Parts: sequence; C-alpha cells; structure tokens
Amino acid sequence: MYDFAYHKPGSVADAVKLLTADPEARPISGGQTLLPALKHRLNRPTALVDLSGIAELKGIRKEGDTLTIGALARHVDVAESAEVTSAIPALARMAANIGDIQVRNRGTIGGSVANNDPAADYPAAVLGLGATIVTDRRRIAADDFFQGMFTTALEPGELLVAIEFPIPEKAGYAKMRNPASRYVMTGAFVARLRSGEVRVAINGAGPCVFRQAEMEKALSANWSPEAVANIRQSPEGLNSDIHGSAEYRAHLVTVMAKRAVAEAG
Repeated sequence: MYDFAYHKPGSVADAVKLLTADPEARPISGGQTLLPALKHRLNRPTALVDLSGIAELKGIRKEGDTLTIGALARHVDVAESAEVTSAIPALARMAANIGDIQVRNRGTIGGSVANNDPAADYPAAVLGLGATIVTDRRRIAADDFFQGMFTTALEPGELLVAIEFPIPEKAGYAKMRNPASRYVMTGAFVARLRSGEVRVAINGAGPCVFRQAEMEKALSANWSPEAVANIRQSPEGLNSDIHGSAEYRAHLVTVMAKRAVAEAG
C-alpha cells in the first residue's frame, strides 16, 4: 500500500466536504473492493474517508411499495432483515449467498453498487428491479447508473446514500459462481414489477451488468422458465478468461435465467 491520510466523518455533509476538497480521496465502507485494490497498488488515494460512523447511511425501511436500504447496510443486515425478507425475498437470499461469512459481515450494499464490479451480485438486483440510487445531491435511475466496468454515473465527490427498491410481484436470482473466489461468473435477476413491467438483469457475464431485452419480452408474454429456454445470448462482448469462455458464459445466461424464473415462481 501507499501512504494516505485517514478521516472518519460523522455526517454525510462532512464526508462530502472531505471528498470534494480532495479529488484523489476515496470513500470506504466495508472495504471489500477498495482494500484489495490498495494492497495490489491498483489505486493510490491521497486519503480514505471512512463512512462507517455515519448513522444517516444506515437502516432498512419499508414505506408503501418501496423498500429503502441505506448504503452502509451490510450483506448480513440485508440477509437477516425481516423487512427485506417479507418485501423482496430474492434480495435477502442474494445477500445471504454473497462471498463467505467474513465478507457478509464487512461488505456493504452501497460499496458494492458504487464500485460496480462486474462480478458483484447487487448490481443485478438494482438493475433487475429498476431501483433508484439516492446520492447526497440527486436521484439516479438504475438504467442510467451502471455505465461500464467499475464505472457508474457518480460524479467526483458524490456519495451514494441509499437505494430505493420498488417491491415487485415476483423476483428471483440465480448465479454460477467461481468455486474458489465465490465471485459471480454469470448471474440472472428476473422481476415482474407491480406495474406489469418485466426486467431481466445479467451480471458476471460481461464487463458490466446489462438487461436482456429478448428474455424480458418473452417473459412478458409467458412468465415461465420455458419462455427463456430457447433464447440464446450472443457471446460477443462477454468476458472470457481462464475461468470460462465468452461462449460458456453466454450459455450460462440462459441457464441462470431459467433458474431465476423458477425460483421466483
């Protein structure tokens, strides 16, 4: 690691002030993405702004047809929340199967979404449910938030505060994960919203989470695993590495989508 300053603000306003004053400063919550990057010298911030003491960023609440999760909610908090389990069971199950117990007790939903690792779980739920990302200065629709590998619509100094999930009629998630790292090789989050809209989000397969429009159309007409069974994802542009080729990941898109629909019921 390189040397850096350390700050632990007590409010969102103070954190934003620190981040705005120093463009090379980086926020940190659970540190599950940033700390490995620092250890490998892939990132060289001048300062770390520790968000863990900011009460405004914590909490999970259900209001009407919306489930709001604070950025500092840990994976274990989401997994064990009665509000999440009753409102969006697929989201609770997703959180319960992220990484291992150490990761689930440190990692946060805000950090996962803000970093937009292509192999992370939460971006699929955010995009698949058409959630809204709330920052210290604006609200961003999920369709506009994820822009590329480790790239989002967040501007320098902008802080993710919470995520608002519309409560769906049905939702399901399935993934194939690397047995060693537990990162997602390919996953699919499917949802039928109360508005009637059907959304299918694919993570792990490509450089960034994306929607599968052909599957959405098929499921709108017939909500069943059979509706997506013969839809083939193009391997063009998908990830290809020692863990799996682009063609293999393309095949997994169909397999995981079928399983996700079956889980959703």
